[in-house]
Amino acid sequence: MIRPAMRPPAAGGRCLWLVIILALTLATGAANAQADRPADFSDLVKAKLPSVVTVTSTREIEPDQRIPMPQFPPDWPFGDFFDNLPGMPPGGVPPDRPARALGSGFIIDPAGYIVTNNHVIEGADEIEVVLNDDSELPAQLVGTDPATDLALLKVEPDNPLPALEWGDSGAAEVGDWIVAIGNPFGLGGSVSAGIISATARDIHAGPYDDFIQTDAAINQGNSGGPVFAMDGKVIGVATAIFSQSGGNIGIGFAIPSALARPVIEQLREHGEVPRGWLGVQIQPVTDEIAEALGLKDTAGALVSRVVPDSPAAEAGLQVGDLIVRFDGRDVQDARALQRIVAEAEIGSSAEVTVRRDDSTETLTVTVGRLEIESQQASAAPTETDPGRIGMALAPLTPEMREQFGITEGTGGALVADIAQGSPAAEAGLQPGDVITRVGSTEVQEPEDVV
Repeated sequence: MIRPAMRPPAAGGRCLWLVIILALTLATGAANAQADRPADFSDLVKAKLPSVVTVTSTREIEPDQRIPMPQFPPDWPFGDFFDNLPGMPPGGVPPDRPARALGSGFIIDPAGYIVTNNHVIEGADEIEVVLNDDSELPAQLVGTDPATDLALLKVEPDNPLPALEWGDSGAAEVGDWIVAIGNPFGLGGSVSAGIISATARDIHAGPYDDFIQTDAAINQGNSGGPVFAMDGKVIGVATAIFSQSGGNIGIGFAIPSALARPVIEQLREHGEVPRGWLGVQIQPVTDEIAEALGLKDTAGALVSRVVPDSPAAEAGLQVGDLIVRFDGRDVQDARALQRIVAEAEIGSSAEVTVRRDDSTETLTVTVGRLEIESQQASAAPTETDPGRIGMALAPLTPEMREQFGITEGTGGALVADIAQGSPAAEAGLQPGDVITRVGSTEVQEPEDVV
């Protein structure tokens, strides 16, 4: 008699097999998920912790900067205690007591070059670096770049120091694991881990905002510390947190290595960061402006002012030009143009493609040098302060005149957008209005209003 190799299971048996198969499937999925998750970060931390340092900066307090003491009720039982502290003058901290700031940093060269944040050492009279072995070394400031909040220090070690390697922040993706090491609240050598929550964040901290957002615990004192990818390379410099209490709530920000690395290299070579300058004031293209200009989208940066005798003026750029391409790179928005111009080589010739009226023109500009007191291209709209007034202005181009029915002989600045609840809205201004006079002064263009 020929029998099957396995007897078909009964109905109840089939249910049992299904349960077993489902359990095996779930177990396999859990195992795969666990394989994608690091078992721990101990090897990475052991290898990189010696390269992370504590940065201490001190500055003398001027007599007029004395911190006032709190005022207590006359019958408060501990009032005399504060009044009689040794060396404490009535009303505040003695003027000769230095102010101290604590932050983090990391070694990028065995010779003693250390990266930190500008705000950690800003205004410091003395800077000291505490290594992982608790040895202390005086540090000299090589250079600082307030625009990106980066600074480079130099110490003179007796022996080569363990240095870190820059990674590629451009390859980092939302959801990737990262590790942060720093000195939160003076607790040196603290480690936290999390994921990348977002990239290219603009938190309005500076003109070149492009932050990595993470839920790894970053607190006061982490500033200047490294953020690592899982390969152990630095892809970010911890710099800011979003918090109403001053403590971590899972929203921290790091300067990406793609931005930090070239800045640090410039600081090491020049002690400063030379940046390109175009000489225009620009504003974003809002949906209303795009519709008025007959544009398909909001890409580009609208020129609202051209600085006299600037590279832009010499190249022939005009108010109302829409810059869509610069030096071979597409301009997606006003922020993108800022970064592209800043990265351009000073003295080089760059082609600028603009949309002017109904045509496209290509101009050649010689990139100038951005001075600290000047602005190469402001990403804020051409407006009086939007936080105070709440209106965006645009030049009266032919498209704008046709869109809003404005006669050719009318001059002034077009109100392109109004923020709800703003002073401009409360005053009755509306998109499509034309401002012809401010006070007793006649205006012809948006910069005249500003």
